[in-house]
Amino acid sequence: MDVKIGILQCDDVTTELQPQHDNYPAMFEALLHQQDNTLELVFYRALDGELPQDVDECDVYMTTGSRHSVNDPYPWIGDLLGFIRQLHQQQKKLVGICFGHQLIAKALGGEVIQAPQGWGVGVATHEMRQTPGWLNEGTTVPETLSLVVSHQDQVVKLPEQTQVLAGSTFCPNAMIQVGQHLLGIQGHPEFSKAYSKDLMHFRQHLLPPQVLDDGLTSLAKPVDSERVTGWILDFLRA
Repeated sequence: MDVKIGILQCDDVTTELQPQHDNYPAMFEALLHQQDNTLELVFYRALDGELPQDVDECDVYMTTGSRHSVNDPYPWIGDLLGFIRQLHQQQKKLVGICFGHQLIAKALGGEVIQAPQGWGVGVATHEMRQTPGWLNEGTTVPETLSLVVSHQDQVVKLPEQTQVLAGSTFCPNAMIQVGQHLLGIQGHPEFSKAYSKDLMHFRQHLLPPQVLDDGLTSLAKPVDSERVTGWILDFLRA
């Protein structure tokens, strides 16, 4: 089935890291086309106020992450929250990655704060709390999922009708589902470990030394990016 995915771009990779790692559109193209090269991807620069004129411009939607907080007072963030509420009202599918995961929660009455436990960087492992009902029959669901993460904020209050699919002590609401049409993932399946390493070094003035050391050490762990990307496509097609 041909699927047209609208990708709401909420940031650019910082200029200094683009020569090595490119920008978010290239990351998402590589991630999604590796699984299915027939997918049509349409990018909207939400960070510049560019959003679909109509929710039916694309079959389904995804968001990128962002260095910004969903609580920042920028007009484009308010517009994006409004667009997510439209998607929700029309039960149009959306997968929110990191910042997008938090946008889903905030748009629908949840709460996002700068987490007292501090930065999550490197590779984070979360326990699966329940098996998603939209996975293809016969899909193996592991006890834990590991993804690259880079975030300070966390969802601390869930919207109504939200299921927690995965979480940990550090990040209890790491993967959430609202109804049958909204999926939020705190981790970054599109980030490579090399990008994570360079991003941590780039942000080392923001990270406590122990957090940086632990984050760099964690990159030795395997990640489930390919598995999670397959799950995302199962969700969008279900």
